[in-house]
Formats: sequence, structure tokens, C-alpha cells
Amino acid sequence: MTELIRDTLFGHFLRLVSGGKLLQFQEERDPSLWRQYVHKEKSGRMAHHGHAGEEEKSEGQEETNGDANVGRKSSEASSSTRVGDDPRYNEASGVKIDAEKGRDLNVIDWFGPDDPEVNTNRDNACSAICTVLTQRQNPMNWSTGKKFFVTFEICLLTFSVYIGSAIYTAGLQGIVLEFGVSDTKAILGLTLFVAGYGLGPMIWAPMSEIPQFGRNPIYIGTLFVFVVLQVAVALPTNFAMLLAFRFITGFVGSPSLATGGASIGDMYRPQKRAYGIGIWGIAAICGPVLGPLVGGFAAQHETWRWTIWELMWLSGFTLALLILLLPETSSTNILYRRARRLRKMTGNQTLKCEPEIAAESMTGKDIAMMTLVRPFTLNFTEPIVFLLNLYIALIYGLLYIWFESFPVVFESIYHFNLGEEGLAFLGILIGAFVVIPPFFYYLWKVQEPQFNDNGELKPEKRLPPAMVGAFFIPVCLFWFGWSSRESIHWIMPIIGSGFFSIGTFLLFNSVLNYLPDAYPEYAASVLAGNDFMRSSFGAAFPLFATGMYHNLGVGWASSLLAFLSIVFIPIPFALYYVSIHPARVVDVIR
Repeated sequence: MTELIRDTLFGHFLRLVSGGKLLQFQEERDPSLWRQYVHKEKSGRMAHHGHAGEEEKSEGQEETNGDANVGRKSSEASSSTRVGDDPRYNEASGVKIDAEKGRDLNVIDWFGPDDPEVNTNRDNACSAICTVLTQRQNPMNWSTGKKFFVTFEICLLTFSVYIGSAIYTAGLQGIVLEFGVSDTKAILGLTLFVAGYGLGPMIWAPMSEIPQFGRNPIYIGTLFVFVVLQVAVALPTNFAMLLAFRFITGFVGSPSLATGGASIGDMYRPQKRAYGIGIWGIAAICGPVLGPLVGGFAAQHETWRWTIWELMWLSGFTLALLILLLPETSSTNILYRRARRLRKMTGNQTLKCEPEIAAESMTGKDIAMMTLVRPFTLNFTEPIVFLLNLYIALIYGLLYIWFESFPVVFESIYHFNLGEEGLAFLGILIGAFVVIPPFFYYLWKVQEPQFNDNGELKPEKRLPPAMVGAFFIPVCLFWFGWSSRESIHWIMPIIGSGFFSIGTFLLFNSVLNYLPDAYPEYAASVLAGNDFMRSSFGAAFPLFATGMYHNLGVGWASSLLAFLSIVFIPIPFALYYVSIHPARVVDVIR
């Protein structure tokens, strides 16, 4: 529990007020351990050619003084007092500092045999103590129980924000009556919220990749504002104020919707990440699906404002829990703070981590490009990213059409009240739970054995579940559309809606695992682009849904959407085939 609390916002507060006496790190209790965190090989490379990676060599260049000898020089110099005291040599590695390219820096890194960054050639004498130190600090090496608990927190955060979109729909009629607006204008409160949390991650998600920030300040800071502003949403003086604050709360509540997937990736290795993303996906589905149920009974017995109060209570509880018990998951931020602690303890300003070294060379323009431009460029200039995001956006738009089609079907045809209409959404939720066991079995039996010894998998190997899920979307729409009539029992369209969550779950999990694998260095940014694209569709689709269902009828309106989804089915098949059999594609083109 101490290790869990130490890296939370509450833990940082306790350390601050106690002057660092409470919740100390291992190196603070034993300052001599700082040397165990220094990566000798990377420090040697910094001294030799100015960066921690392998030196780029021109063809035919001999490696007499190159990186191949860094490890040998390091081991020889480590036992040489003369070299260690010579300012021309790097202290940690013993490598001579190149006058033109070299930098005298001691690179702080993970350390220990169970750490993914470890080098097996390190001193065996300290391996035991290093294992204890780094297993507990690197999120990849957290205990299973700690990973599960943090995953639960990320899921709760995602649910607490996502439910804010749909919970509003339960009070639409109350808003229409109070402010004297049309149904279409009242829907703007939903669409602007969705638009806000589609735009927000384009800024918040890249910021979470900056080592000095990390993920927790973004999560907790924006959630605090989200909770406070619910008061303005619940007590607006006019309709324009309601819409403005719905957009703002969507914007500030958005980080978890894209960065949540990156946080899952912080903790789970690629072989296991799909399991975590799957559970997180269920939380994302639960939010919009349970919103009408949670808000329906409140709006029916009280007023529309109670739906917002419920949202504030739920998100407020989540905020308190995260302040107390959510540790930082960003490995770059953890390393940055470790290096900063060690510099303060030792006074040695050459102790720096790789992310910090890379950030030093970034200008304000670079940061702006990373936070404001990169998500857009990845989304619109990479054809693969654009096509997959477009497909996911269509599915997401269909999800939000349910909030308009369900009242048409279950209120107008089956005469449900608000609370009963909310219960009808449980079919979508049940479908999501039904698909988890076979999907996890597939991951265990089929996908995991395809990883190589280095824990790598071709990104395209993530796509087969999407090929299956693509067919469930039109099946669901045809079923729902043509079974929604008084002569057919109301359970039939509810059963049909369950196929939607099966298809959505398989598509989302395939794409949200494919994108970070294909763009590992920009995971948060590429997921932010995905969130922006799908939220744009989610914001737009409800605006025309009611008119479409009234003008075309439930059957043909659903069929139109089904035909549209059929057009997108070839996308995962094409990406998979092109990537797995590129030679055949070239032959066909020729």
C-alpha cells in the first residue's frame, strides 16, 4: 500500500509537507544506491557520440573506436581509478568523451533482470537488489494486483466521463419545456459535449507524453475542473449558458477517453495489452449505455437537473479516489522524477534520464507541434490511420444514434416510460459481456503464440477480430430495424441491439491495439486522433437521427445505416492482406 500511495497526488502532498521524510524511495533511504540506476552502456554512448542509441555508421566504416567497444571500455575503466578521475572520461562508463559529439552525462534508467530495459551484461553482484528496486517502480513490472487495481481506476475514470454524454438525454424533454427550445436544439447539449471530448484529447493526450507532465496531473487537474463546472451545467440562467458549459465540461473531461488506452499500454506488455484494452473498452461502452438508465428514473421523478447532479456525484467520487490511490503510470515521468531526486541528493547535475535529455532539445515550437499538430497530421496524412479512424468513427456515430432511435422505438411503438426505456439499453451492455470470454480465449490460444521472442507482433495480426466484428454491425441494424413493430415483442429489437456491442467491441479492440503497435512512439497522439475522429461523428449523427427515423421509418432508416456499414467491411480485410502479402499486391498492380 505504501508503494501505491507514494506515487499518487496524495502521496506527493505527504512527501512535501513532511520534507521528504514520509514515503521515502529506496535511494533516499540509502543514497549510495544511486550508482545502481546509472546505465553504463548508454552513458558510454552519450560520451562517444552524443546520444544513448547505437551510433549510425556509414557503410564499410570500421568499428575500432565505435559502439562495439563501449561495453569493453566500460568494464575496463570501471576498475581503473586513473580513468575514473580523469575529466576527459565519463565517470559511469569510463568512455573517453568525444570533443565534438560527446556529452558527459550519466544516464538514469531502469535496472534489474526482470526489467524490459535491462542489459544482461550488468554486474551480477547487484542484480538482487536491483530487481527489488525496479520491479516496484517500472509500471511494466508492477504486481498483477496493482495493475488490476490501476486498470479499474482508469476504467472508472473513463466511465465517469463517458456517462456524461448519454445521461443528459434522459432530461431532454425537461430542457425543451424549461427553455422553450425544439428537440433538435435540445440535442445540442449532447452533441457539444461529445464534440468537446473529441477535441480535448488532441491537446491533453500529447501533453501527457511530455516527461515533465506525465499522466496524473492531466487526469486529475482536468477532472477537478469537470466536477466543479457541473454546477454551472445544472444551474444555467439560459439555454446558451447550458450549451457553453456542456462543451467546456466535455473538453476538460476528455483526457481519459484517449490517454486511458495509453495508460493501459504503460502497464501491460504487448502480449497482454489487448486484455487490458478489452476491459477498458467495456467501461467505455458502459458509460453511454447506462447513462439513459441512470438518468431516466431521476429525470422521471425529479427534474432534468438531477441527471447532472448524479454526474457530479459520480465524477466527484472518482476524483477523490484518484487523488488518494492513482499512481503515475508514465514510465518517462517516473524516470524523470527519479533523475531529479538523484541530482538533488548527490548534487551531480550529470544524472539525467533519456526522456529528459530528449526534451532538453525541444523548443517551444517543437512542443506546440507535438501537442497541437501531430495528432492531426497522423490522422489525416497517414492513409491507414485515416481509414481505420473513419471506420471507428462510423461505428461511434451509430452508437449515438441509438440515443435518438430508442425513444422512437420504445416510447412511440412500445410505450415505455423514461426509466423503462433506459432498461432497454441493457441489451447493448449484455452483448459486450457475452463477447469477452471468446475474445479472451482467442487472444490466449491464437494471438499470444504469434509474438516472437522479443515480444513483438506485426500490427496487422491485431486485425482478424475486426474482420469478424465488421459483419455484426449490419446484422444488428437490419435486425433492430425490421423487428421494431407492435406485432413483434419488444425483446426482439433489444436482442438485435446486443449484436451491435459485439461488433463494436471486436472492432474497437482491434483498432485500438493496432494503432499503438503501428505507431509506438506516438501512441497517445494517434489515439487522440482516433478519439477526435469518432467524437466528430458521434456529435453529428444525433442531429439528423430523429428526422431520419421519422421520415424513413425505423426499418428503412436502420437499413440505410446497415448498407453504409457494409461499405466499410473491406477495410480491415484490405489492410491485413496488403500487409501480410505485399508481393502479391505488387503483382496485381503490375
